[in-house]
Amino acid sequence: MMHADQLGVSCEDVAGLVADQFPRWRQLPVTQVASHGTVHLLFRLGDELVARLPMQLADPGTVQAALAAEQRAARLLLGRVPVATPEPVAMGAPGRAYPMPWAVYRWLPGETACGGPAGDARFGADLARFVAAVRDIDTGGRTFDGRGRGGRLADVDDYVDGCLALDTTPFTAGHLRDLWAALRSTPRTEPDVMTHGDLMPGNLLVSHGRLSAVIDVGTVGPADPALDLQPAWNLLSGAARAAFRAGLDVDDAAWDRGRAWAFAQAIGCLDYYRHTNPVMSGTAVRTLAALLADTPAGRRTPSR
Repeated sequence: MMHADQLGVSCEDVAGLVADQFPRWRQLPVTQVASHGTVHLLFRLGDELVARLPMQLADPGTVQAALAAEQRAARLLLGRVPVATPEPVAMGAPGRAYPMPWAVYRWLPGETACGGPAGDARFGADLARFVAAVRDIDTGGRTFDGRGRGGRLADVDDYVDGCLALDTTPFTAGHLRDLWAALRSTPRTEPDVMTHGDLMPGNLLVSHGRLSAVIDVGTVGPADPALDLQPAWNLLSGAARAAFRAGLDVDDAAWDRGRAWAFAQAIGCLDYYRHTNPVMSGTAVRTLAALLADTPAGRRTPSR
């Protein structure tokens, strides 16, 4: 259990929800998907569908709105990016064994990129093409809505400071504080663009060494374009990182803002998931180590 308010859901519970609400699928076998995700529990319905059930207990109306927004974002991406993305199929309602709304999508095959840093330049270029295609989608005049990461770096100062006060093992807290101090005031002149917003390794699917799909689109929306640079440190290395940056033609200021957003995401995961989700915590360790190693020569953190 990763969260104090996490709901327990079984395959039998999901089968009951499906039978009650979508009887045309009642004969499909239900199997839980092993996942390191932190927001939804996943259950396959036969070979073609997947049910996504929010993990945490919350106001059903709020959850319904969030699921509907996620499905709108999913439809916005369909056919506009160079790899597969989630296709909404149905919306479920609270039932006897589960008190929250839930959703059904088409199943996308592939392995997650959680295995560790990817060094293949082709993969870095694939990811750059995806980010570029998302950026090309019209925001419709919308700007960052103030939720989560993607606005002003200074707005996450208090959050980052709170995380730095927790266990920062295996890093020296002073080194991390120095790095954040160097990154938090990085200037920005670019307007908000459409972003995926959560390009973690677990949201990237790989087939034969190439990016085949990007999933979990609930954070898609207008934000700082540097927000989607985070795979440069949470996953990519060597030639892949270089190809990713070159494919997006990123200048130094945007690169440093990308480093800052990757830092803010990783420092929050480092302690929170230390004992409950080793993959997420391990990704945070890998990200922070890559950020410290990637610090420009003029900003090297001092030895302590």
